[in-house]
Amino acid sequence: MVPLLLVLLLALILFGAGFALKALWWLAVIVLVLWLLGFVLRAADSGGRKSRWYRW
Repeated sequence: MVPLLLVLLLALILFGAGFALKALWWLAVIVLVLWLLGFVLRAADSGGRKSRWYRW
């Protein structure tokens, strides 16, 4: 009974880790797309040259 519970616990942990990693991959892709859109669609300042869209 204990080995069965350990196997089920291991399967649950691996499933949870896999889901979390997949969610993090999707989050990274969304952030990358937003960064690229901000880089491409940045507004021009009054001098006509493109300004930075980030603060640092």
